[in-house]
Order: sequence, then structure tokens, then C-alpha cells
Amino acid sequence: MIRENPRFHVGLVGGGNISDTHARAARAVEGVHVAAVYGHNTDRAARLADRAGAVAYADLDRFLDHKPMDFVAIGSPSGLHAEQAMAAISRGLHVIVEKPLDISTARIDTLIAAADRAGVKVGVFFQDRLKPDVLRMKEMVDSGRLGTPILASGRIKWHRPDEYFAGSRWRGTWALDGGGALMNQGIHTIDVLSWIFGRVARVSAFAATRVHPIEVEDTLTATLQFENGALGVVEASTCAYPGYPRRVELTGRSGTLILEGDSLVAMDLRDGQLPTANSQLPTNPTPNIKLPMSAQSATVGDAAPHQRMIEDFVKAIETNGTPACDAREGRRSVEIVEAIYKSAREGIPVNLSDSRA
Repeated sequence: MIRENPRFHVGLVGGGNISDTHARAARAVEGVHVAAVYGHNTDRAARLADRAGAVAYADLDRFLDHKPMDFVAIGSPSGLHAEQAMAAISRGLHVIVEKPLDISTARIDTLIAAADRAGVKVGVFFQDRLKPDVLRMKEMVDSGRLGTPILASGRIKWHRPDEYFAGSRWRGTWALDGGGALMNQGIHTIDVLSWIFGRVARVSAFAATRVHPIEVEDTLTATLQFENGALGVVEASTCAYPGYPRRVELTGRSGTLILEGDSLVAMDLRDGQLPTANSQLPTNPTPNIKLPMSAQSATVGDAAPHQRMIEDFVKAIETNGTPACDAREGRRSVEIVEAIYKSAREGIPVNLSDSRA
């Protein structure tokens, strides 16, 4: 169903699970209409277009020439993100891209330069940045209530069956997935750690393919040194049956915060005060032991986090502001992942400053 007089028309690149999420999210945003869909799998793209009340295209150039269209949401394989975003930018279209922005910082840098020249917005679907309890954690770190940063840990012990990889032409490949448990599943947590605790200066890592018949890692551990002197640990795996909630722990001189799934399940601060963003949160919240769907499946049940990202992106376009995660911020996590993979591949610590301009 086409809305009357929509303010924004969005085109979707991709016909799979994540593009279906983008469609549901966009249709929930007031004033946004899904205008067109393009996907490599033309049957899936056509079905998604039919559900969204959009026009289906089998050719990317024809899709990008669709009128009216104000921005594009890209949900194709990760290794195609920058290329397709560049094509949209060349038409003067704003672009919001599913994580990661691309699998290569070199391609991301080219994309950023093109967007700057064209004067368009580029955003990245790192929807954790707009989740209430993640925002509370950042507020407490930024305000200094956690004290001097000491230790951070991110644990992504998820489960993906072999069928998850066997049923896809791109998952588990270096060329289109750019990596495995870290680049695909763990990159949200990498973004959270670096966004809240600060830039990463140095990494050291080990990676292995323990269970799945894929090119890339299904299990990885890494240590991080932050520029502010804090240390960190990351564990990522798609082999952990049956799959457990993502866990982030942040410790500073004045306390510790623990996020499990999307919920702040522990908050122990010396000042004993609650974060201003949620005065109803108890000092020691009861952990929610329900397993989130993401721990066991790639299917996204709740499109609300993506909806918040689209609402934020539309506002950035309207006000000429900066999206919650723009291309420069989206580059940060890919830079960290690249360094971790280099460390695991070469068996040496890697300084991220070596790759920064």
C-alpha cells in the first residue's frame, strides 16, 4: 500500500532476510514509502516488492534511475556494499548500509570521498547505538561516572547450523562476507566497545575454523589495547550450541556495567546513583535469561531497532545533520576487524595507527 504524500521514498538493494527487515522498518516510519526493490535473486526481490507495494527491478542501473527515490537502503552481501553505495551516490542519492559498511577500509575510504563530493549522507545500520541500555552505558562512561576505563570484554557465543552457510552463495566467504564470526556476527559488539570505551590502538588475535565447512573463521579470540590505556578481550564464535546472549562488560575505577543481549543486567557504581536516562532501573537488575533470536538464528524478528536507525537517518537528511552512525564512524569497526584478522593471520600484534592517515 502506497502512503498518501510520503516525504521520503526509499529503494531497497537486496531481497533477502535483512532487506525484508529494512522494508518492515521503513514502512513503520511515518512519511517513508518503499518505492523500489533490486536484488540479485529476482524472485525474492519481486516477492519483497510485492509485500512492500514497490516496483521490482532486475537491473541495478534501472533501479537507481527510479523516480521518485530519495535514499537507498543496502542489504546485499557485505562485499558488494561499497560498490553499490557508490553507484547510488553517483545518482545523488543518500545511502544507509547494513553492517559492515564494507569489508575493506580502502573501499570505504573511496566511498567516503565520493559522498563528500556529492554532498550526500551515508549511514550504517549499527542499531545498537540507539538501543536504550547501550545509550545508558555510553552516558555513564562519557560522564565519567564509571571512572578511569580499565577493562572491556565482548562475548559473542552464538550458534549457526551448517545449513546457514550451505544455503548461501556468499556467507562464509572472504570475497563477499569478508570474514566469519567476527566480521559478520561480532562486528556489532566491536562497534559498541569502540564507540563507548574509545578508539583501539593495538590488537592481538587467534582465529580458527573448528566446525563449519567455510573459508573463514567460525571461532576467534582477540585482545585489545585502547588509546586511553584500557585493555579488552573479544570472543566470537558461531559454534556455541545452542547460542547465548551477547555479553558486554565494562569496568572502570568507579564501577562495572554488564550488558546481556540488549539489557543492562548489572550496574555497580561507587556513587550508587541510577543513570539519568532510566530512573526506574534497579541498582542490581535481574538478568533476563531468555535467549535472543540473534544468538540462534540470522532471522530478525523485531524491526524496531532498524526503524530507529531509519528515523534517525531521515532526520539527518531533513536537518542536514549527522546520522547516529555515519560512514566515518562505520569505518572504525572495519578497521579494527581488519587489524584483528591481520594479527591472527601473521601471528603478530598489530598497531591500528599504522593504517590511519
